[in-house]
Amino acid sequence: MPKLTIDGIEIEVEPGTSVLQACERLGIEIPRFCFHDRLSVPANCRMCLVEMERSPKPIASCAMPAADGMVIHTDSEITRKARRGVMELLLINHPLDCPICDQGGECDLQDQAVAYGLDHSRFQENKRAVKEKYLGPLIKTFMTRCIHCTRCIRFSDEIAGVEELGATGRGEHMEIGTYIERAITSELSGNLIDVCPVGALTSKPYAFAARPWELKKTDTIDVMDAVGSNIRVDSRGGEVMRVLPRLHEDVNEEWISDKTRFACDGLRRQRLDRPYVRENGKLRPATWDEAFATIAERLGALKGDQIAAIAGDLADVEGLMALKDLMGQLGSPNLDCRQDGAQIGGGPRAGYLFNTGIAGIESADAILLVGTNPRWEAPIINARIRKRWLLGGQIGALKVGVIGPDIDLTYRTQHLGAGPRTLQSIATGKGDFADILGAADRPMLILGMGALARPDGAAVLDMARQVADSCGLVKEGWNGFNVLHTAAGRVGALDIGFLPGDGGRDVAGILEGAGSGAVKLVWLYGADEIDMTALGAPGGDGAFVVYQGHHGDRGAHRADVILPGAAYTEKNATYVNTEGRVQRARMAVFPPGEAREDWRILRAFSDRIGRRLPYDSLTQLRGRLVEANPVFAEIDRLSPAAWGTFGTEGKVANPGFASPVANFYMTDPISRASVTMAKCVQEIMGQTPAAAE
Repeated sequence: MPKLTIDGIEIEVEPGTSVLQACERLGIEIPRFCFHDRLSVPANCRMCLVEMERSPKPIASCAMPAADGMVIHTDSEITRKARRGVMELLLINHPLDCPICDQGGECDLQDQAVAYGLDHSRFQENKRAVKEKYLGPLIKTFMTRCIHCTRCIRFSDEIAGVEELGATGRGEHMEIGTYIERAITSELSGNLIDVCPVGALTSKPYAFAARPWELKKTDTIDVMDAVGSNIRVDSRGGEVMRVLPRLHEDVNEEWISDKTRFACDGLRRQRLDRPYVRENGKLRPATWDEAFATIAERLGALKGDQIAAIAGDLADVEGLMALKDLMGQLGSPNLDCRQDGAQIGGGPRAGYLFNTGIAGIESADAILLVGTNPRWEAPIINARIRKRWLLGGQIGALKVGVIGPDIDLTYRTQHLGAGPRTLQSIATGKGDFADILGAADRPMLILGMGALARPDGAAVLDMARQVADSCGLVKEGWNGFNVLHTAAGRVGALDIGFLPGDGGRDVAGILEGAGSGAVKLVWLYGADEIDMTALGAPGGDGAFVVYQGHHGDRGAHRADVILPGAAYTEKNATYVNTEGRVQRARMAVFPPGEAREDWRILRAFSDRIGRRLPYDSLTQLRGRLVEANPVFAEIDRLSPAAWGTFGTEGKVANPGFASPVANFYMTDPISRASVTMAKCVQEIMGQTPAAAE
């Protein structure tokens, strides 16, 4: 263990630790531009220079490994002079754009120029100008501001796995761009804005919209996929201005997907801000009393089995619990949270969780992907797999097998087959990859909704469990069986048992019952991904449809009564991510108009029909959640799930697996309402938004 002295303090560090990292362990700040904790070390900005005794000149602390006996000075006159010189060189060509730069107030160059720079420059030459580069609809470029730190290039190559950025020219003529003008095709491209230490790369949708000191900052949770990325919502007044990542090492590290970051403009469009009631075939604005009275009138003569509820993908657990309790009061066993028909839930919790944990991916040495495209379904998880793959030379090679579509996942894969027959052969121990899984110390299987959301999904789930048992995926201290969800509200709904009761109907049964007349009233809680035509024509002989949600999407178009709810940025709510981690979202802005938090709507309606739900506050409702399932008492923790038997033995069909996400940029009512996401579909995918859906 190297032992060195920094500013008179002796410290012992692990081999391979850089001088910069050793300094930070002592709480000593070292300025830097090119160095980033999660990227390779280029040592090209020289801002991190420090004095080392017996060295003829200052050293770059980010690239110098700590060695035994080193004596480092981080605040000597030599160090201060070196940093002033570097800052002076960096500012030779940097324009005086601070008053109009979107990075103003959050700029590393500003902060470090004040802390380590001079108040004058000896250079009188004219500043150079660089043509702006086109990087797509999400990133705005001001390349004259670029200081050539190369963070963007390294992020694209190492984290995103899309080698589309690079540098041309040398010295003052060096420019960073895409060589051939084109949009960046990575689902993580928005993180380039965060890693850029100056204002060269900024957010195009957010350009010239606000200053950071004007914004209210709220820590919350993302719902655009099932990863549960930790985010910060910046708002001004009642409007969400931008979404930024928050650090959470076990979930999203410090990255978020482009949909998480940029779909927030959809929160302002096509919103439901008042109740509506359908009269004479048309929806008209109504009061809450009128909407409740209309629903109560239709409910009055109905039996429990004539009522059904379907929950959507963005539903929070509090609203789901209230709706489940309301259906229980009405005597209805017909409720389901699986809009896509996924054959999952009802058994052990380990049968529907990402049991390894997202961070556990970094420990795996063999991964089998079944019916999933993690690059579109969960870009953050895909980046974790790539991170583990890149570590192959240090901790052993990672082998990835794919059953399903053969696509570019940004790391090397072995395509094993298209459908369940291949999975069946691995379950019986046949094939090279079965041997690879069996020989691995920490093997993993990731089962996607493309394998479960099909008529034979229960049989596929049973096969996947057999693979886990036969190939040793589950052992002491390790559970390599993982289900990758695509819906943020799905795991929480399964945890509280939002599933058909005894003799109850699932989504397919509810739709069939609505068509046959057996189901008279359907309550859609944010459910927009089902076949609305199966519910019958609005105002006709079909089922009476109550839609509770926040956007005028497919469900609202079919509804007979609309109850305006709150979006994820407008309520204090609980979500459970794909690995079973319970997390709390917080209200950043108030719901628009007369919209209300969903559980409050259900509580008020229960009072209106004389079936009052037994909670009057969010605290009481969360106590009810803990009664329903103790996991809700463990906030931001992973609770290991007991292994058991799940799935149903049966025949499987021939068709291969297909990813449920056909269009990454539009998967829910919020992203479908987003103008920015529509531009991505058009410019990156080369489709019109309507065709992409």
